[in-house]
Amino acid sequence: MKNKIKESYVLFVLNHGHEPESIYKFAKDLELTEAEFYENFNSFKQINAEIWKGYFENTMANIKAEEVFDSYIVREKLLSFFYTLIEEMKGNRSFILKGYETLEKPLNMKKNAELADAKRVFVDFINELVIEGQETREVESRPIPQITAKYPEWIWMLALSIIDFWIKDDSKLFEKTDTLIEKSVNTTMDWMARTPLDSLFDLGKFLFQNRA
Repeated sequence: MKNKIKESYVLFVLNHGHEPESIYKFAKDLELTEAEFYENFNSFKQINAEIWKGYFENTMANIKAEEVFDSYIVREKLLSFFYTLIEEMKGNRSFILKGYETLEKPLNMKKNAELADAKRVFVDFINELVIEGQETREVESRPIPQITAKYPEWIWMLALSIIDFWIKDDSKLFEKTDTLIEKSVNTTMDWMARTPLDSLFDLGKFLFQNRA
């Protein structure tokens, strides 16, 4: 029932260019009672939230199903996620473009309720990658724990920036988005890795602890 409602909602938006006028009429057209609709969703906004979450869940399922995924380093796993997410969204671009019109923008600077469930799923995934990265030394454990704790939030903002860019990308096969993903992920991973500043901090800490 839930999938039927979601699929019918997407078709309605694609065919009419806007969401249904009311839940009552939408349910009636599906030969459902309004009560049956509310057993599954409490609003059209919740349907949109479920759809956005689905893009992220499907992406994770697809990349984890690849035999080579477990052999990837964290940088490669993050690249794989973003490339696959864009592929997942390409097949739904017309619907996404229509829904994008109602979202507050830029996405990475606003809190859109429709994206909250997708964020929870994504942040859990990134937390796993951060822990893995700390074990493999791809991600540096900063002296200030609050910095490391912010990594998933910052990478979520990166995800929203990539989606924003892809929405406006008019290049053939969205090749500019692919370039953005490569450069932004590499920059992010370089920033989270050990840097000369970390060595300088360690030296300063050592000298302070062993001062005469």
